[in-house]
Amino acid sequence: MKILVTGANGYLGMGIVNQLLNENQIIVATDYQVDNIDQRAIIKKTDIFKVENPYEYFEKPDVLLHLAWRNGFIHNAISHIEEMPNHYSFIKKLVESGIKQVTCLGSMHEIGFYEGCIDENTPTNPLSLYGIGKDALRKSVELLAKEKGTTFQWLRGYYIVGNTGYGNSIFSKINIAEKEGQEEFPFTTGQNQWDFLNYDDFCKQVAATVEQDEINGVVNICSGYPEKLADRVERFIQENNYKIRLKYGAFPDRAYDSKAVWGDNRKIKSIMENRQKGKL
Repeated sequence: MKILVTGANGYLGMGIVNQLLNENQIIVATDYQVDNIDQRAIIKKTDIFKVENPYEYFEKPDVLLHLAWRNGFIHNAISHIEEMPNHYSFIKKLVESGIKQVTCLGSMHEIGFYEGCIDENTPTNPLSLYGIGKDALRKSVELLAKEKGTTFQWLRGYYIVGNTGYGNSIFSKINIAEKEGQEEFPFTTGQNQWDFLNYDDFCKQVAATVEQDEINGVVNICSGYPEKLADRVERFIQENNYKIRLKYGAFPDRAYDSKAVWGDNRKIKSIMENRQKGKL
């Protein structure tokens, strides 16, 4: 397949593009900057919102994997609301040009405050502009895809663990702090229980999902079980032989963060199992 990947230069994009290329897909990768993109891809440095005919410009892709989204870790940035119509307009142009499949990266923050297992039917009640923007895009594109008969997948991401300075997760920040020689890392109480997935596994799950069109709709990209934040971060420090220590209670827990939440992994488990069996 020829897969157009937007946001390809970001922390998630670079790993997903690499995974897809390793699986012999043809990748058209685009972003504002392109320094981190695997050179095996067809690389297009551009502002996707300014492309009049993206289907032609991006060489008639079979599938759109839409990762592009600014300020994902600044949950109340106004860009989440202001730019949502631009994302929809870009996707709409591709759908109306006849692209076969649209796959977008979502977030568990669409759900809002919730305790327990999140499945595709869990009601959404986002409590941040980030969650509101993502939820609005999901609902809008879902209607569009249904109207046009386009395959639609919404990949709901959870918490990604990666040993790199890229990105803005707590794990990336600890990586940087360790390299800078800091002895302590300011931390919350760490009592929240969330669904964590290693970076490489995240990239593999996304690649496996976008490469098939039998299991669609909302797909949780997740481990399927909760783990206490403090336990996962302490384990991360041990796994990487870091010397840095956590300073518990330096920051308050965010009021809108769920106390215990994880993804229903039945769909992604089927995708990965079918992949191993060569069915998808």
